[in-house]
Parts: sequence; structure tokens; C-alpha cells
Amino acid sequence: MMISRRAALAGAVSLASLAASRAFAQARFFRIGTGGTGGTYYPVGGMIANAVSSDKVNASAVASNGSVANVNAIVGGAMESGFSQADVASWAYAGTGIYEGRPKVEELRAIANLFPETVHVVVRKGTGAKTVADLKGKRVSIDEPGSGTIVNARAILTAYGVGASDYKAEHLKAGPSVDKIKDGSLDAFFITTGYPAGALAEMAATHGFELLAIEGEVAEKLKKQFGFFADDTIPDGAYKDVKGVRTLAVGAQWVTSSKIDADLVYEVTKALWSDKTRGVLDAGHAKGKAITKATALAGLGIPLHAGAEKFYKEAGLLK
Repeated sequence: MMISRRAALAGAVSLASLAASRAFAQARFFRIGTGGTGGTYYPVGGMIANAVSSDKVNASAVASNGSVANVNAIVGGAMESGFSQADVASWAYAGTGIYEGRPKVEELRAIANLFPETVHVVVRKGTGAKTVADLKGKRVSIDEPGSGTIVNARAILTAYGVGASDYKAEHLKAGPSVDKIKDGSLDAFFITTGYPAGALAEMAATHGFELLAIEGEVAEKLKKQFGFFADDTIPDGAYKDVKGVRTLAVGAQWVTSSKIDADLVYEVTKALWSDKTRGVLDAGHAKGKAITKATALAGLGIPLHAGAEKFYKEAGLLK
């Protein structure tokens, strides 16, 4: 009798495990291209992927070179979706900006606006640089090709009168940039990311750094020239013992392709704005709290995906 009960229990457990495995196997994969592990895209992407995964969707966050690389991966079919700066997404869709002369990415579609990405100009202590104009003659990392940061960095340097030949450019992500700042082989680097960025928080706690402002007439000129820039502030104490500055920001957006099934994107969008995800975002990375349904449609320079549009209409955010 005891053996029969044990056998029945084992069989029930086995059937339950099999059912769970089958349900998971039937879940549709939805990769999210993020960014470097030292920035904000990667941890936020991980939070979102975990929160939206279900028996219908198996989402995963994948490290990448950032906005441009994510758009390229979506077009090439290597990713179902990815995070992109608003400027990069708009340029790709319209074939303007850095996409001038290249085929328009007309299939690019939005799932949601997420959070503001703040331009950080990080400077090694002791360089004597007080403004971006002082980076002439310095060793400056402007991030890797394929990132949104590199686009912003070049525009900002130019606006401050710092041409391509006026500084020694390096192309490093935040982590390697921090290492080179620490050993004195780099003077400054740009990173466009939501604060606090993990790599910068660690450097502030162990080594320290300074931030340069982007403000005044130059900031106004940049906002007028590039409509996607908005005023922002990195407050005092965002990084331990680092004085805050006025700067600029662009929106971080979650984008996909019109070729991705509408039902799948609908489920992903619905899960993004669920109570479960809200709890994960509020308890996780500091930028999680800035991801709200109220700003989900703010600053979108590309069309919504049909699946996302269906959700927002049901939620009363679209007519």
C-alpha cells in the first residue's frame, strides 16, 4: 500500500514537472538587447525580462554595444527587441542623422518609452578640466561604435568647439573606461545612461571622480539643433561624494520590429505594465521607479507596434 502511494505521488510529481516543462517550452522567446554591463540598460533589461516572463513569454536580457547595435540586431533578426535612445531610434526610422544615406529602418516599432538617459561627462580628478571645452588635448573615451553615447559625445564635443583632432579618442565601454581612469591612462569618458550607473557608483565609492556640466548657451544650442535633447540634472550625492551638475538627457525606449507577431508584443506590453512588474521595478534599480505607464508614450519618434497599440487602447492611453 505504501509503495503504491509513493509510486502514485512520484507519478503525480513527474506529470506536474512534465506539464511545467511543456508549458515553458511553448513560451515564445523574446530577447531584449540592452547595453554594457556597467551601464543602466543591462540591469533594467534583466529586471524587465524576469518580470514579463511567463508561460507565454520567455524573455531574456542580452548584453550588447547599445542603441545602434540593438537596432541593427532587430533588423538582422538576432534580437526580437532592444533598448534604444530616442534619437537613435528616430534617426534609424527616418534615415536621418547617423543613418543619413543608409536605408531607412521602416520596420522599427516602439513598445514603450522607459526612462530618461542622462549624459554623464566623467573626468578623472586632477585633470583641471572645468568645462567640456577643457577636454582639448585630453584622452577621452566616447564609447564603442554601435552605442548611442558615441553619437551624443561627438555632438556635445563639437558644440563646445572640441573637434575630432583636438583630443585622443578611445572607444571603451564604462567598465574599461573606469579602469583606465583609475590607472591614469584616461582623462575623461562619456556615458549616456540612467543614473546611478553601476560602474560609476563603484568608482565613486573606491576612487572618486568629477562630472562636467552641459548647460547655458551650449545646452540651448544643442536642444535646438537636436530636438531629442532635454534638460536634466545629476543631483549631489547621486554618486558618493560627487558634486551634481546640470546636463542633458534623451529618452530610453524599448523597440522592436513590425515583423514580430502582434499577439506576442501585446503579451509583452501587457506584462510590462502589470502589478507584478511594477513591484519588481520599484524594488530594483533606481531607474525602475521612473518607468511609468503615464510616460509610456512620451517622446516616441517612431510608430507603435500593433501589439503594443492594442494594449494601450485597451488601457485607455490611446483612442
